[in-house]
Amino acid sequence: MKRLSPALSALYLVLMITVVVSIDTAFLQQHPELRLIGNIIIVAVFVAGYFLLARLKK
Repeated sequence: MKRLSPALSALYLVLMITVVVSIDTAFLQQHPELRLIGNIIIVAVFVAGYFLLARLKK
């Protein structure tokens, strides 16, 4: 499997952090259990997307 360029990886990481923080502050502030589950799901989706992008780059 090929790796994405460092610049693209950094941009992807910043996007992931932005999405996690935005959803936390907009929807899940008062629900700690849902916040944890939501963050895990968001990160899992981003990791799957990262591997898909790396595979498509081949």
